[in-house]
Amino acid sequence: MLAYIVEDSIDVAEVERFALEGNDFEVKSFDNSRGFFYAMTEKKPDLILLDILIGNESGFDILDKIKSYAEYRYIPVILASSCDAEADKTRGLDAGADDYLVKPFGIMEFTSRVKALMRRSQSSTDTGEMIIGSIRIDALKREVMADGVVCNLTYKEYELLKYLAINKGIVLSRDKIMENVWGFDFQGESRTVDMHIKTLRQKLGTQGDQIKTVRNVGYKLA
Repeated sequence: MLAYIVEDSIDVAEVERFALEGNDFEVKSFDNSRGFFYAMTEKKPDLILLDILIGNESGFDILDKIKSYAEYRYIPVILASSCDAEADKTRGLDAGADDYLVKPFGIMEFTSRVKALMRRSQSSTDTGEMIIGSIRIDALKREVMADGVVCNLTYKEYELLKYLAINKGIVLSRDKIMENVWGFDFQGESRTVDMHIKTLRQKLGTQGDQIKTVRNVGYKLA
């Protein structure tokens, strides 16, 4: 497997490289976005480690650019930052990051996060199709249609709907959704889940009513 590290701190990049190479990754490091995106045109990685601030560049802007390209959109991304602010975590996750690590972090935590993310990523590469009422989820195309209309879902909205569909009829707590869709816990997770459920319902149109709220518990797809 191939991992790209976008990090301008040599010390942090070396810690990440050491941990990744110990888990059978080939690793390439970049201290700016220009070299990183050039490498992306040469070969797509299986994992991206992205600092929130690379010199004068915003990691959020780099993440937005990654997610704007269809061929890069589903590459797993871990954000790393010395900032533990909930706003930054939420912003990163909403932009499509799969995990958020606060510096300084230990090698064991880092390795566990990477392994968990790769398991989730590999389990989401199925090629099946799910149909729930007038909602059609095409996992091969990663496309969702409701009442025959394509829904323009974000990465996390798609993963959330797919998780609900896989567990159709089962009540899922917010903690369970957070663990399986976002992969880790952070303060304010209930608001994050609720916000994504709200926008997902809106994008599904009349089919949004199939996502039911179970008071004091969570949600289920009817």
